[in-house]
Amino acid sequence: MPELLDLYGATSKVVRAATDLALGRHGLHVGQDHLLAQLWRQDGRTPGEIATAVGVSTPAVTNTATVLAKAGFLVRRPDEQDNRRVRLWLTEAGRALRPAVERERQTLEDALVERLTDAERRNLVSGLTKINRAATELSAKKPQRQDATQQSSRQHPSGRR
Repeated sequence: MPELLDLYGATSKVVRAATDLALGRHGLHVGQDHLLAQLWRQDGRTPGEIATAVGVSTPAVTNTATVLAKAGFLVRRPDEQDNRRVRLWLTEAGRALRPAVERERQTLEDALVERLTDAERRNLVSGLTKINRAATELSAKKPQRQDATQQSSRQHPSGRR
């Protein structure tokens, strides 16, 4: 197995667990903070707008919004110009979460990189940005799959079947 993929997978898993623990102190789970952050930047956005900004599907945002609405952090209201669309609005409780959540995220990030030099931090951000871009491009490609019968009917490179 490729070393980078193994290390990334293991790191992603433990960072996600640490993030979930930090956010859990405020009644949140990983991902919910991203939706809230979009509303902290611009309240009243549609699920589709948030999905595009965060890079997830609209149904994922809709499901997360349902959980956050049940917790009292946001409300859904019809769009004033188009009643077919819904907009998400923060409640007072949702707005009040911002300082604590941002502090938790900053504290976690600081703890994760405290053993790195400034140059290593810059290189890490630069490298991860490039990897993210490459992975985004790769994930946008449609897979070209062959079914098992096509694969077994292919000739061996030596010409034998």
